[in-house]
Amino acid sequence: MKVLLIKEVKSLGKAGEIKEVKDGYGQNFLINKGLAKLATAEVIENWKAEQARMEKELKEEVARLESEKKVLETATIRIEKQSAPVGIKGSVGNADISAAIKEQLGIDLDKKHINLKKALKSTGIHEVDAKLGHAIHAKLKVEVVGV
Repeated sequence: MKVLLIKEVKSLGKAGEIKEVKDGYGQNFLINKGLAKLATAEVIENWKAEQARMEKELKEEVARLESEKKVLETATIRIEKQSAPVGIKGSVGNADISAAIKEQLGIDLDKKHINLKKALKSTGIHEVDAKLGHAIHAKLKVEVVGV
């Protein structure tokens, strides 16, 4: 019996491979557990179409992230905090930067993806690293202004 592996199966093969297996192993284990499908022409064509669609979506997402990276790296995010005798009152954290990016640039960036070694407690321009996804990082310029 020929099966198309949907998931990687240890000692058999990786997802997308077509393997010849014994009928009982294929029917009772691989197909029953959702690890494989019976390798018919229709199933193989559907698998190839699905892989092509996923590849296209990945390319579109990477292109979108690259354009967001350019926008984020050219812009300066301005955050206003109340002044104190030295620096500002409180600090500027990931959530503040994320909210400012959403408000000023319209880009939705999760606060967990902003890498701050420590919270910003002084005025001026600070450089912050942000992970956008798919190994794409952006260097943000955050300007903290006391009011």
